[in-house]
Amino acid sequence: MTVTTPKTDAVLLAASDLARSVLEEVAEPGTIGAHLGMDLLEERLGMHWFECTSPGYRGWRWGVSVARVSRAKVATVCETNLLPGPDAVLAPEWLPYADRLAPGDLGAGDVLPYRPDDPNLEAGFEATGEEDVDQMAFFELGLGRPRVLSAEGRESAASRWYSGDNGPTSEVAAKATAHCTTCGYFLPMAGALRVTFGVCANEWSPSDGRVVTLDHGCGAHSETDMDHPEPPAVGEPIVDEFAFDLEPAERSTAAEAEAEAEAPAEAPAEQTADAPDEGAAPAEEHHGSDDPVTD
Repeated sequence: MTVTTPKTDAVLLAASDLARSVLEEVAEPGTIGAHLGMDLLEERLGMHWFECTSPGYRGWRWGVSVARVSRAKVATVCETNLLPGPDAVLAPEWLPYADRLAPGDLGAGDVLPYRPDDPNLEAGFEATGEEDVDQMAFFELGLGRPRVLSAEGRESAASRWYSGDNGPTSEVAAKATAHCTTCGYFLPMAGALRVTFGVCANEWSPSDGRVVTLDHGCGAHSETDMDHPEPPAVGEPIVDEFAFDLEPAERSTAAEAEAEAEAPAEAPAEQTADAPDEGAAPAEEHHGSDDPVTD
């Protein structure tokens, strides 16, 4: 196969000024930079490139396509474009809504789009007419639902749960002294996942209401306990009856007036300490020193 390279077209190459003048009519003012050259796309068809200096389009280029008819000496502008260059800043590749959502993005009122080819689901089972078989299928196989978990869906969920915060490798499980499989609050799951997972029903546990593995654990295990140290001995209280403080009591003015009113009348002026009352007992006489040894 022979590839023919278009020859250089002098008329189109000389049309750079024409391309710039047309570009100034459609481009934002001040965003047309230096001329970057021309690519000859086909015979008598070329593209002039200009630098785009807009801050929001770093690495982009203005393109103006020019052409001429056979034997013509004048170029004609076909169209103008703003196209990304090799180093252009581009938006991320567009993803469908169903693929753009991440776990935890769904909020109140949000609805996920229906995925008819979800690899995590497979078709459900129809009733066979046999009571025992249908009863088993109703609980184990999802009878009555259009789709149930596929083997890939179960494996994906099991891997995610086992390596999560409620699996055996979490910090809570590593410090636990017993596993969930021996806890009274552990509720086994139905179906194929019951051999590895269950649900925690202990409101004191950080995993309450969550799927946990059999070898998970926490400090709220129903059969574990902690050491109860004996309380320190405390002796009988000692009351020091010889050391006490006296503080003057504050009496109000009304209380003082009432106390003065209840006091007995004063003795007559002629009765003094030198002349005691006749009915009083005679004062004891003392001779000599108070010291019994010297008397």
